[in-house]
Order: sequence, then structure tokens, then C-alpha cells
Amino acid sequence: MLETDAETVDTAIDADSASDAGDALVARFKRMDAVVGALVATRPEPERLHVDAVAVRRARRGRGIGSALVAAAVRRAERDAAIESVTAAFDADLEFFYADLGFEVTDRNSDGDDRLRGRRRVDGGRH
Repeated sequence: MLETDAETVDTAIDADSASDAGDALVARFKRMDAVVGALVATRPEPERLHVDAVAVRRARRGRGIGSALVAAAVRRAERDAAIESVTAAFDADLEFFYADLGFEVTDRNSDGDDRLRGRRRVDGGRH
């Protein structure tokens, strides 16, 4: 997912920046202008932002990049008065990652899927 250059990512993001369909956040290593992580969020409902995908280059994992991307998505949601919560679906081994970011597990495999579902309520621009 991350085998691309920063300019290509920027172009793809700018092409869809007027859409309310979602967001893409990119983490870069500034010295080399290389993409080291990315987050894609969708807006399945007007009051909910869903973290659809988070990816961090294998060599950069464990340095807080994924946490920073999810936290940035939550901050964006908090600035939008319409958004009440941020949700995510994730593998069980990431439960503590999301819990540390304030997500509560709301669904444990109720539909036979191995992934967990989490929700974090936000203030939706009411700071």
C-alpha cells in the first residue's frame, strides 16, 4: 500500500479534497520526503467517521506513526460539529492499540467476522 512517492499521494488526495466521502492522512519522513504511513477514513454516515485503513511501513512500525495518524483523524472529527463518533474495525491483536487511543470495543465477532469493532465518541466541534 505504501509503495508510492509522496507526489503521487498528494495528487490523489487533492483530486478528492472537495468530497465529503472521507479523508486520507499521510505521514512522511521529511528528510527523504518518503511516505512512511497512511490512514484512510470514510464517512459512512454524516455523524460517523470510520477509520477504514491504517498502514505503516514495516521498518517504521513501533514509533508512534500509526497512533499519530489515528489521533489526527480523531482531531479532525472533533472539529466537525456533525461527527459524533469515530469507528474502526481491527484485528484482535490491535485491541490495545485502539484502546490506548480511547476506543471502546463495541462488537466482538457477533457476525462471525474475526475483526473487532471499536468506537470513540467525539465532541464534534463543540470545544
